[in-house]
Amino acid sequence: MTTAVRPISFVVITGLSGAGKSFAIKCFEDIGYFCVDNLPTTLIPTFAELTARSTRDIRNVALGIDVREGEYLPHLVEALGELRRRNDSVEVLFLEAGDEALVRRYHESRRKHPLAPDGNVLDGIRAERKALAQFREIADRIVDTSTLTVHQFKDLLIELYGTPKARPGLATSLISFGYKHGIPYDADLVFDARFLPNPHFVNGLRALDGRDERVHEFIFKHAESREFLQRLRELLEFLLPFYRREGKAYLTVAIGCTGGRHRSVALVEALRPFLEERGLPPTVVHRDIDRE
Repeated sequence: MTTAVRPISFVVITGLSGAGKSFAIKCFEDIGYFCVDNLPTTLIPTFAELTARSTRDIRNVALGIDVREGEYLPHLVEALGELRRRNDSVEVLFLEAGDEALVRRYHESRRKHPLAPDGNVLDGIRAERKALAQFREIADRIVDTSTLTVHQFKDLLIELYGTPKARPGLATSLISFGYKHGIPYDADLVFDARFLPNPHFVNGLRALDGRDERVHEFIFKHAESREFLQRLRELLEFLLPFYRREGKAYLTVAIGCTGGRHRSVALVEALRPFLEERGLPPTVVHRDIDRE
Protein backbone atom coordinates (compact mmCIF):
# COMPACT_ATOMS: atom_id res chain seq x y z
CA MET A 1 0.00 0.00 0.00
CA THR A 2 1.48 3.38 -1.09
CA THR A 3 1.69 6.11 1.52
CA ALA A 4 0.12 9.36 0.32
CA VAL A 5 2.52 12.24 -0.22
CA ARG A 6 1.62 15.19 2.01
CA PRO A 7 2.70 18.80 1.43
CA ILE A 8 5.02 20.08 4.16
CA SER A 9 5.63 23.54 5.55
CA PHE A 10 9.39 24.24 5.64
CA VAL A 11 11.14 27.06 7.47
CA VAL A 12 14.80 27.34 6.47
CA ILE A 13 16.75 29.10 9.23
CA THR A 14 19.98 30.64 8.05
CA GLY A 15 22.09 33.70 8.71
CA LEU A 16 25.23 34.84 10.49
CA SER A 17 27.04 32.67 12.98
CA GLY A 18 26.29 34.00 16.45
CA ALA A 19 22.99 35.59 15.42
CA GLY A 20 20.91 32.91 17.17
CA LYS A 21 20.33 30.03 14.74
CA SER A 22 20.96 27.27 17.28
CA PHE A 23 18.68 28.95 19.80
CA ALA A 24 16.02 29.44 17.10
CA ILE A 25 16.09 25.74 16.24
CA LYS A 26 15.50 24.88 19.90
CA CYS A 27 12.52 27.26 19.92
CA PHE A 28 11.11 25.64 16.78
CA GLU A 29 11.44 22.23 18.45
CA ASP A 30 9.51 23.56 21.44
CA ILE A 31 6.61 24.68 19.24
CA GLY A 32 6.34 21.32 17.50
CA TYR A 33 8.55 21.54 14.40
CA PHE A 34 10.63 18.60 13.23
CA CYS A 35 14.12 20.13 13.19
CA VAL A 36 17.30 19.17 11.36
CA ASP A 37 20.50 21.21 11.58
CA ASN A 38 23.13 21.37 8.82
CA LEU A 39 21.60 18.80 6.51
CA PRO A 40 23.65 18.97 3.26
CA THR A 41 21.62 21.12 0.91
CA THR A 42 21.80 18.57 -1.91
CA LEU A 43 19.92 16.11 0.33
CA ILE A 44 17.04 18.48 1.15
CA PRO A 45 14.73 17.29 -1.69
CA THR A 46 15.36 13.63 -0.77
CA PHE A 47 14.73 14.40 2.89
CA ALA A 48 11.48 16.15 1.96
CA GLU A 49 10.31 13.16 -0.07
CA LEU A 50 11.06 10.71 2.74
CA THR A 51 9.40 12.96 5.30
CA ALA A 52 6.27 13.35 3.20
CA ARG A 53 5.94 9.56 2.87
CA SER A 54 6.71 8.86 6.52
CA THR A 55 4.11 7.19 8.70
CA ARG A 56 4.70 10.01 11.19
CA ASP A 57 2.42 12.99 10.77
CA ILE A 58 5.13 15.56 10.09
CA ARG A 59 3.64 18.77 8.73
CA ASN A 60 6.12 21.44 9.88
CA VAL A 61 9.88 21.20 9.41
CA ALA A 62 12.66 23.63 10.34
CA LEU A 63 16.04 23.26 8.63
CA GLY A 64 19.17 24.96 9.97
CA ILE A 65 21.59 26.01 7.22
CA ASP A 66 24.76 28.05 7.75
CA VAL A 67 28.17 28.77 6.32
CA ARG A 68 29.52 25.45 7.65
CA GLU A 69 27.75 23.79 4.70
CA GLY A 70 30.84 24.73 2.72
CA GLU A 71 30.66 23.37 -0.84
CA TYR A 72 26.99 22.44 -0.35
CA LEU A 73 25.91 26.03 0.38
CA PRO A 74 25.57 27.21 -3.27
CA HIS A 75 23.01 24.44 -3.91
CA LEU A 76 20.51 25.88 -1.41
CA VAL A 77 18.56 27.97 -3.94
CA GLU A 78 18.20 24.96 -6.24
CA ALA A 79 17.03 22.80 -3.33
CA LEU A 80 14.40 25.35 -2.31
CA GLY A 81 13.16 25.41 -5.90
CA GLU A 82 12.73 21.63 -5.76
CA LEU A 83 10.62 21.93 -2.60
CA ARG A 84 8.37 24.54 -4.19
CA ARG A 85 7.89 22.37 -7.28
CA ARG A 86 6.64 19.68 -4.91
CA ASN A 87 4.02 22.19 -3.72
CA ASP A 88 5.63 22.40 -0.29
CA SER A 89 5.48 25.71 1.54
CA VAL A 90 8.93 27.25 1.96
CA GLU A 91 9.96 30.27 4.01
CA VAL A 92 13.54 31.47 4.49
CA LEU A 93 14.25 33.09 7.87
CA PHE A 94 17.54 35.01 7.89
CA LEU A 95 19.06 35.91 11.26
CA GLU A 96 21.63 38.65 11.58
CA ALA A 97 23.15 41.04 14.11
CA GLY A 98 25.49 44.00 14.08
CA ASP A 99 29.26 43.51 14.11
CA GLU A 100 29.57 44.83 17.67
CA ALA A 101 26.95 42.42 19.00
CA LEU A 102 28.47 39.44 17.19
CA VAL A 103 32.02 40.21 18.35
CA ARG A 104 30.76 40.56 21.93
CA ARG A 105 28.93 37.23 21.75
CA TYR A 106 32.01 35.43 20.43
CA HIS A 107 34.19 36.91 23.15
CA GLU A 108 31.68 35.97 25.85
CA SER A 109 31.29 32.39 24.60
CA ARG A 110 35.00 32.00 23.71
CA ARG A 111 33.96 30.27 20.50
CA LYS A 112 35.96 30.51 17.28
CA HIS A 113 34.33 31.92 14.20
CA PRO A 114 33.94 29.23 11.48
CA LEU A 115 35.55 31.49 8.87
CA ALA A 116 38.33 32.72 11.15
CA PRO A 117 39.31 29.78 13.39
CA ASP A 118 42.80 31.19 14.01
CA GLY A 119 42.28 34.82 13.07
CA ASN A 120 40.32 37.95 13.82
CA VAL A 121 36.63 37.43 14.65
CA LEU A 122 35.62 40.64 12.87
CA ASP A 123 37.33 39.48 9.67
CA GLY A 124 35.39 36.23 9.87
CA ILE A 125 32.10 38.08 10.38
CA ARG A 126 32.72 40.28 7.34
CA ALA A 127 33.67 37.30 5.20
CA GLU A 128 30.51 35.48 6.28
CA ARG A 129 28.31 38.49 5.46
CA LYS A 130 29.74 38.43 1.95
CA ALA A 131 29.31 34.65 1.61
CA LEU A 132 25.67 34.78 2.72
CA ALA A 133 24.63 37.97 0.90
CA GLN A 134 22.73 36.00 -1.75
CA PHE A 135 20.66 34.18 0.85
CA ARG A 136 19.83 37.41 2.64
CA GLU A 137 18.47 38.69 -0.66
CA ILE A 138 16.11 35.74 -1.11
CA ALA A 139 14.99 35.66 2.54
CA ASP A 140 11.26 35.98 3.23
CA ARG A 141 11.92 37.40 6.69
CA ILE A 142 15.02 39.04 8.17
CA VAL A 143 15.34 39.33 11.94
CA ASP A 144 18.08 41.40 13.58
CA THR A 145 18.81 39.93 17.02
CA SER A 146 21.37 42.56 18.06
CA THR A 147 19.25 44.01 20.87
CA LEU A 148 16.86 41.15 21.54
CA THR A 149 17.12 39.21 24.78
CA VAL A 150 16.68 35.44 24.47
CA HIS A 151 13.22 35.83 25.98
CA GLN A 152 12.21 38.49 23.46
CA PHE A 153 13.62 36.42 20.62
CA LYS A 154 11.71 33.33 21.72
CA ASP A 155 8.48 35.29 22.15
CA LEU A 156 8.88 36.69 18.64
CA LEU A 157 9.42 33.24 17.10
CA ILE A 158 6.44 31.80 18.97
CA GLU A 159 4.25 34.66 17.80
CA LEU A 160 5.40 34.27 14.19
CA TYR A 161 5.48 30.48 13.90
CA GLY A 162 3.76 29.01 16.95
CA THR A 163 0.37 28.57 15.33
CA PRO A 164 -0.59 27.87 11.74
CA LYS A 165 -0.94 31.04 9.73
CA ALA A 166 -4.66 31.64 9.53
CA ARG A 167 -4.38 34.76 7.46
CA PRO A 168 -3.42 34.59 3.77
CA GLY A 169 -1.49 37.30 2.01
CA LEU A 170 0.21 40.22 3.67
CA ALA A 171 1.57 39.69 7.21
CA THR A 172 2.26 42.90 9.12
CA SER A 173 4.63 43.77 11.96
CA LEU A 174 4.89 46.88 14.12
CA ILE A 175 8.17 47.60 15.93
CA SER A 176 8.91 50.34 18.44
CA PHE A 177 12.59 51.16 18.92
CA GLY A 178 15.03 53.71 20.30
CA TYR A 179 17.33 55.52 17.88
CA LYS A 180 20.08 55.43 20.49
CA HIS A 181 20.06 51.62 20.09
CA GLY A 182 19.98 51.56 16.28
CA ILE A 183 17.33 51.25 13.56
CA PRO A 184 15.83 47.74 13.01
CA TYR A 185 17.43 46.20 9.93
CA ASP A 186 14.27 44.39 8.84
CA ALA A 187 12.03 47.47 8.69
CA ASP A 188 10.29 48.34 5.42
CA LEU A 189 9.03 51.72 6.67
CA VAL A 190 10.73 53.77 9.42
CA PHE A 191 9.15 56.81 11.13
CA ASP A 192 10.79 59.22 13.56
CA ALA A 193 8.71 60.32 16.58
CA ARG A 194 11.47 62.25 18.37
CA PHE A 195 9.83 65.60 17.57
CA LEU A 196 6.83 64.81 19.78
CA PRO A 197 6.60 65.91 23.46
CA ASN A 198 8.64 63.50 25.57
CA PRO A 199 7.10 61.91 28.73
CA HIS A 200 10.65 61.12 29.88
CA PHE A 201 10.88 64.66 31.25
CA VAL A 202 7.53 64.59 33.05
CA ASN A 203 7.49 63.74 36.75
CA GLY A 204 5.68 60.47 37.36
CA LEU A 205 5.86 59.28 33.73
CA ARG A 206 9.55 58.50 33.24
CA ALA A 207 9.38 55.06 34.90
CA LEU A 208 6.29 54.08 32.88
CA ASP A 209 6.13 53.11 29.22
CA GLY A 210 3.93 53.88 26.23
CA ARG A 211 1.43 51.14 27.07
CA ASP A 212 0.39 52.96 30.22
CA GLU A 213 -2.79 55.01 29.90
CA ARG A 214 -1.19 58.01 31.63
CA VAL A 215 1.64 58.11 29.10
CA HIS A 216 -0.81 57.62 26.22
CA GLU A 217 -2.95 60.50 27.50
CA PHE A 218 0.06 62.82 27.83
CA ILE A 219 1.32 62.12 24.32
CA PHE A 220 -2.01 62.38 22.50
CA LYS A 221 -3.26 65.46 24.30
CA HIS A 222 -0.86 67.34 22.01
CA ALA A 223 -2.20 68.23 18.56
CA GLU A 224 1.04 67.29 16.76
CA SER A 225 0.85 63.75 18.15
CA ARG A 226 -2.72 63.28 16.98
CA GLU A 227 -1.90 64.69 13.55
CA PHE A 228 1.18 62.47 13.22
CA LEU A 229 -0.87 59.38 14.03
CA GLN A 230 -3.56 60.38 11.55
CA ARG A 231 -0.98 60.92 8.79
CA LEU A 232 0.57 57.51 9.53
CA ARG A 233 -2.84 55.91 9.14
CA GLU A 234 -3.48 57.77 5.89
CA LEU A 235 -0.10 56.74 4.48
CA LEU A 236 -0.66 53.08 5.35
CA GLU A 237 -4.18 53.27 3.91
CA PHE A 238 -2.59 54.50 0.68
CA LEU A 239 0.26 51.93 0.62
CA LEU A 240 -1.50 48.73 1.70
CA PRO A 241 -3.26 48.09 -1.66
CA PHE A 242 0.10 48.38 -3.46
CA TYR A 243 1.79 45.89 -1.14
CA ARG A 244 -1.11 43.47 -1.58
CA ARG A 245 -1.21 43.89 -5.35
CA GLU A 246 2.53 43.25 -5.64
CA GLY A 247 2.13 40.03 -3.64
CA LYS A 248 4.45 41.16 -0.84
CA ALA A 249 4.43 38.63 2.00
CA TYR A 250 5.51 40.94 4.84
CA LEU A 251 5.29 44.60 5.80
CA THR A 252 7.29 45.76 8.80
CA VAL A 253 6.65 49.27 10.12
CA ALA A 254 9.12 50.67 12.67
CA ILE A 255 8.54 53.78 14.77
CA GLY A 256 11.42 55.23 16.76
CA CYS A 257 11.91 57.72 19.53
CA THR A 258 15.04 58.47 21.55
CA GLY A 259 15.03 55.50 23.92
CA GLY A 260 12.21 53.35 22.54
CA ARG A 261 10.17 53.41 25.75
CA HIS A 262 7.44 56.07 25.52
CA ARG A 263 6.47 57.81 22.27
CA SER A 264 7.29 55.01 19.82
CA VAL A 265 5.53 52.43 22.01
CA ALA A 266 2.38 54.54 22.32
CA LEU A 267 2.23 55.12 18.56
CA VAL A 268 2.68 51.42 17.77
CA GLU A 269 -0.11 50.55 20.20
CA ALA A 270 -2.32 53.21 18.60
CA LEU A 271 -1.65 51.79 15.12
CA ARG A 272 -2.37 48.18 16.13
CA PRO A 273 -6.21 48.45 15.98
CA PHE A 274 -5.96 50.29 12.63
CA LEU A 275 -4.35 47.21 11.04
CA GLU A 276 -6.59 44.78 12.92
CA GLU A 277 -9.69 46.50 11.55
CA ARG A 278 -8.36 45.90 8.02
CA GLY A 279 -7.87 42.18 8.56
CA LEU A 280 -4.11 42.54 9.04
CA PRO A 281 -3.50 41.79 12.74
CA PRO A 282 0.13 42.74 13.30
CA THR A 283 2.97 41.11 15.17
CA VAL A 284 3.97 43.76 17.73
CA VAL A 285 7.50 44.03 19.12
CA HIS A 286 8.58 46.72 21.59
CA ARG A 287 12.28 46.15 21.03
CA ASP A 288 13.82 48.52 23.55
CA ILE A 289 11.08 48.94 26.11
CA ASP A 290 13.00 47.19 28.91
CA ARG A 291 16.26 49.05 28.39
CA GLU A 292 17.42 51.55 30.97
